[in-house]
Amino acid sequence: MLGLMLGTAVFVPVALIWEPNLALVVALTLVTICVWATMAGAALPFFARRMNIDPAVVSAPLITTLVDASGLLIYFGYAHLILSV
Repeated sequence: MLGLMLGTAVFVPVALIWEPNLALVVALTLVTICVWATMAGAALPFFARRMNIDPAVVSAPLITTLVDASGLLIYFGYAHLILSV
């Protein structure tokens, strides 16, 4: 829901100021990153506990790094697919 709300909120201004294809890239990226961050944030503590690591120590830095790095790849992937046409 958060991703859809953010994607919708950003689509209209970006489409009006720049172009609809760029707005689509940004909106899809926001939706995908919100879903990905939620899944990673929910799953990582379970994996950490399975490996006998305190989830509270490893969760925040690892999730932030993982989501930020993969978010760039998601953005560039959507940009390549949509804007290269």
